[in-house]
Amino acid sequence: MEQATFGAGCFWGVESFFREVPGVTDAVSGYAGGHAASPSYRDVCSSRTGHAEVVQVTFDPAKVSYDKLLDVFFKNHDPTQLNRQGPDVGTQYRSVIFVHSPEQERAARAKKEALTGRFKKPVVTTIESAPAFWPAEDYHQRYFEKNGLPSCHIRMAEEL
Repeated sequence: MEQATFGAGCFWGVESFFREVPGVTDAVSGYAGGHAASPSYRDVCSSRTGHAEVVQVTFDPAKVSYDKLLDVFFKNHDPTQLNRQGPDVGTQYRSVIFVHSPEQERAARAKKEALTGRFKKPVVTTIESAPAFWPAEDYHQRYFEKNGLPSCHIRMAEEL
């Protein structure tokens, strides 16, 4: 099993669309990329921790490639919105890929480069080394499933 970590706005939707991918064995909502240890949702929403809402994906590379996960990531949010996704505004909603290996970094950079010019605005997704990951509170895990709600994320063009 391998891990991948993505931030694409509110983690509830990010978690739900990765859970639908065959070969993904787990998707956990959490926080990464900031300076505060063991942050809470309230801390992260204050914009004082530097953390992003992210989802850590565990996947079987024999069943789904990291490249496919990158496609899912880019199809399910607008990577041209800086520090926001739709009505959610703040650095905690930034578009970010936290890479766990040099291979993931190469793949993420190549995918981002391939998207250059496909949007009217530049792709603002950052690619960074995976920092410590802090799981979000239990009530955030499988949020839509627990509350019988549809996903809140937009779907981008299917040709990615």
